[in-house]
Parts: sequence; C-alpha cells; structure tokens
Amino acid sequence: MDESFGTVRDAFGAAARWFAETVHELDRPPGLWDAPALGEWNHRHLVGHTSRALLTVEQYLRPGSSDSGDRTVDYYRAVRGGRADPDEVAERGRQAGRDLGAHLPESVDAVVRRVTGVVAARTADARVETPVGEWRLEAYLPTRVVELVVHTGDLRAAAGLDGQAPEVAGRQALVVLGALVADAPWADAPRLLTALTGRSALAAGYTVL
Repeated sequence: MDESFGTVRDAFGAAARWFAETVHELDRPPGLWDAPALGEWNHRHLVGHTSRALLTVEQYLRPGSSDSGDRTVDYYRAVRGGRADPDEVAERGRQAGRDLGAHLPESVDAVVRRVTGVVAARTADARVETPVGEWRLEAYLPTRVVELVVHTGDLRAAAGLDGQAPEVAGRQALVVLGALVADAPWADAPRLLTALTGRSALAAGYTVL
C-alpha cells in the first residue's frame, strides 16, 4: 500500500469516527436536533450534510482504476468552476438529515462502518466519478477529510462541546488547506503572507475553499 494513501485513509477513518462520536454526544440533550447550528441548518441538517462527506465516496466510487493525474487542489478548482446553487446545497443537507431517520447516532454509525469498509477495500488508484470529473481515490479522499473535520467542528461549536479532531485527521485537513493557500489567486498573496506571519488579520469570511 502507498504510504501516503495509507495516511489519508487513516485520516478519513479517524475523522469519520470523530463525527460519529460527536453525533452520539449531541443526542444527549432532548430536542437538540432542531436547534440552530450553521446558517439556515439546524443540527439534524448539519449532521445530514456532514454525512454526505461519507456517502459521496460510496456513491462516486466505480469499479477499476483511474489514470487521472489531477490533484486534490484541481478538484477544488473544478468545484469552484461549477459552483452549485447554495439553495440546492442547503436542501441536500436537509434531505440527508431526513434520510438518516429518527435515530441519528445509530444511522451515522452504520454509514461510518459501511463507507470506511468500502474505502479499506480499495486502492489509491480506485476510480471516483464526481459531477466535476474523474479522480483517483487518493486525490478525492482528502477533500472528504476536510469536510468531516470542518463540519464536525461546526457541530461541536454549535452545541458548545469541547474537543478537537484526531491529530491524523486534523493534520491531513491542514495539508489540503495549506495546498489551497499556495494555490490561491496571486492577488490574495499580500494579505495571506501578512496574515500567516502575524502582521495582519484576514477579513471575516475569507476562505481558500
């Protein structure tokens, strides 16, 4: 097994388990699922959206291998070029939350077990067919780690829960975000360079995604 892909796969598994553990923690206070979480989403909706970081892997994987040479940063470029309607993204999150049914912790556990099992059985060059093109699994899976880490963090922050992502998952997310910083438009370079060296602050809402 390719060592770097092994690290990505470990990060994906750790992030997925952290998500499942968080959903179990969220289940404790009654009625919390309907509480506001992120933007127009409540906790159930955000759990649904986060679950799609797992479900899309299962949905997009195809038999055989891919010879695509595109990188993880190229995936984000492609997504930016075909940015989905925000209302459609929001509705997919709501629908995914509904699809998880009445017992979210148990449903999320089942998704995590199933999808991590699928990933464990595939190789780095497994073919992934997404709405923005074909990718090798080793290029696509890091994007799912970012989604799981960031949105599980959103869930915990919205519920007032302490704790941070497992190190292997958090560091993999930072690797991806670091590559996106390096790939940012050159016009953003001055503010990124000064912000990352403690000489200024980025504007609220700035993102490299």
